[in-house]
Amino acid sequence: MEILKYTNKDVSILKKETVFHGFFKMNRYEVQHKLFNGQQSSVVKREMFERGHAVAVLPYDPNTQEFVLIEQFRLGAMETCDSPWLFEVIAGMIDEGQTPESVCHREAQEESGIELAGLTKALTYLSSPGGTTERLHIFMARTESAKAKGIHGLDYESEDIRVHRVPENVARTWLDDGTIDNAAAIIALQWFFLNKEKLLKEWREI
Repeated sequence: MEILKYTNKDVSILKKETVFHGFFKMNRYEVQHKLFNGQQSSVVKREMFERGHAVAVLPYDPNTQEFVLIEQFRLGAMETCDSPWLFEVIAGMIDEGQTPESVCHREAQEESGIELAGLTKALTYLSSPGGTTERLHIFMARTESAKAKGIHGLDYESEDIRVHRVPENVARTWLDDGTIDNAAAIIALQWFFLNKEKLLKEWREI
């Protein structure tokens, strides 16, 4: 089935201004875009959360069949969760001039003290394109889970991160019962379980 696909050329940015710039940045846009009936939209006014782009990496030890996950406080979870301490995958922002791969290695050290091998790109996705420009890049990696221990994080970023070795069957249960309920961790784990045999085969051949 052929679908007519519009592009960036079908959008006109009439105005863009920064309305807030603190730990994060908020820009206000006025745009017009082509409608599916071929006409032009009215002027659309939207605020967009501009936080840059990020990586998330799921380390796995094929020998112990364990994932390395982290746990930390997330203010945004207090609105809908009983506990704002979340189980997550290792993640971090991509600074200017950095590659997603280099950020994976940096964050693995900073957040869990582990080394990564066999870094493999899984997928990339827009986190919430109705309100933010952020794109996340999801990676898989091999690691030695026995080295994952302790409390990590950067003091100047107010990080307090606890590392966990999580058996594969426990991670599956946590997916099913909602213990893990943040997008990057859910997507990374689901991708792993869907592609496990192919991924492990690729790692054995490296």
